[in-house]
Amino acid sequence: MSDKLNIGNEMRQLDLKNRAFYDSLDADERKKFSTFLMIRWSSAVEGSRELQEYYVQSANHYVNKHFFTLSKHPKLQWLCATAASPGMGALRHNWIAPKKKEAGASTKRKALAAMFPHYKEDELDVMMQVVSQKEIDSYNKSAGNDKK
Repeated sequence: MSDKLNIGNEMRQLDLKNRAFYDSLDADERKKFSTFLMIRWSSAVEGSRELQEYYVQSANHYVNKHFFTLSKHPKLQWLCATAASPGMGALRHNWIAPKKKEAGASTKRKALAAMFPHYKEDELDVMMQVVSQKEIDSYNKSAGNDKK
């Protein structure tokens, strides 16, 4: 793999606002370059709480909001990402893994949302942890909703 395409170098180029970085990649490197992973890394940085909050808010504002709309334009995604950096030099970025989805969680959530249509999302999150699938099935059976 090219020295250009390691996450440390990519984050350094982002922090330094190197807008020519994407243009410096050859065709094979561009195919390997993952704007999604780069964006995931860019939003988490070591430093003061204010700096961490800045990076999260800035990444959301400049990049995440329209990231998938721009999926056919990786150079534009890169340029948006460089706008997220405050230009304070190279900082250490950390990987934050996406939250793993619980098996069957969407089915369980839909069932709970149907049972409690007035609940808000955060209340459904709590219910997801408190109520078992067995209890949902029992409730549906007693309510006459015996279908799977």
